[in-house]
Parts: sequence; C-alpha cells; structure tokens
Amino acid sequence: MFYLLKTSAIALLFFIHKACSECNHAQYEIDGKCCSMCSPGTHVYKHCGKDIDTMCVDCAAGTFSDQPNGVIKCRPCTACDEGLGLKTVKECKPSSDAVCGVLEGNYCIDSYEGGCRAAQKHTTCKPGHFIKHPGTDFTDTVCENCPENSHSDGFSTSCTPRIDREPKGLPIDTPEDNVSDPNSGSKSLVLPTSVIILVAVVAVVVVIMMIAVAVAVVYLKRKK
Repeated sequence: MFYLLKTSAIALLFFIHKACSECNHAQYEIDGKCCSMCSPGTHVYKHCGKDIDTMCVDCAAGTFSDQPNGVIKCRPCTACDEGLGLKTVKECKPSSDAVCGVLEGNYCIDSYEGGCRAAQKHTTCKPGHFIKHPGTDFTDTVCENCPENSHSDGFSTSCTPRIDREPKGLPIDTPEDNVSDPNSGSKSLVLPTSVIILVAVVAVVVVIMMIAVAVAVVYLKRKK
C-alpha cells in the first residue's frame, strides 16, 4: 500500500513539473528554456537568455521560412529546373517557397500544393495514330489508331479518309494519250522561224544561179 502511494506521488510530481515547464505554442524549448519563436521570413540568430529574448534575423537570399520557428537556418528555395521540364510560376520569397509549373509540351508527374516537383514530355503520337485527348499540364497525350481506310501524321486530332488515285468509272490517262498524232488534223505543224528563213535563202540562191546560167548561155550563142 505504501509503495503504491509513493509511486502515485512521484508520477503526480512529474506531470506537475512537466506541465509547468512546457512551452506555449509561440515558444520553442532549448536547454530547458522556453524561447520566443521567430516569425516567418526570419530565423534564430541567438537563442534567448536569462534576461534576453530570442534574436531573429531575415532569411538569406535563396532561403525561406514559412512558419514561426526556432531554427538557426532557413530552408533552401526550390529550384525549378528547365532541364526537368519545369518553370517558375511563383518566385521564392523570405516567407514562402518558389512554386514550379510545367513547360509547354510537358505534364506534371509529382505535384504538391498547386506546384510540381517533376515533369515529363507529352507522348508524341506515331503516324497512323491520331490525338484522342491532347496533353495538359497534369495529363499525358492519349493516342489512338486511325480507323481502316484513313490516315494521320500523328499530329492531328482526327484521321483523314484515304482517296483512291484512280476512281472507278473514269478513264485512266496513259502516256500515249498525251502524245499528239502526227496524222491528226486537229493540230497543224508549226516550223521554227530559222528553218523558214533558211529555206527562203536557199530558194533565192537557186533562182539567182538559174538566172546566171541562162544569161551565160545566151551570151555564148551570140558570140558564135
């Protein structure tokens, strides 16, 4: 009985001591002391002392603290790496972290609190497939096969019906159809200008020679 009372008394004293020594929600405990927390955007420069309250300083560039704290160093800002398909949509401030979004042509594969930690490129549909659902910032592109007798280059949201090159019931042109018939009277033979001039010159020369021969014959007859 005495042992039970002794144990209960010790436990009661322990809880009373703990309750009296617990820090409130605006304080943090260090070395058995309750020190005032630093506000968001700052961190502890020097813990509180016997007669001195906590000394706080602003977060350094590239760091932040978004909660009341008792830390001696602010957290590094998140870097939005373009090489990972990310871009900065909200700059880092002393009291808030940066927020990353996705670059065009990518979608988020690891999201958090309206931001994104990692992204991946949208799937590119292959020829013969069409885009059933275009990719968004948070979903990948969905591709689907084109129906029979249709095609797509893979970049369209629909397929194009195939058109027969030789429609039924229509005559098919052959190379012979495009060659003119030399005996056909529908087209006249057109000689080049140079040929016409050459023929005219030859004709004139022949006429002159005939005249010269005739004159020579007459002259010889009279001389006899």
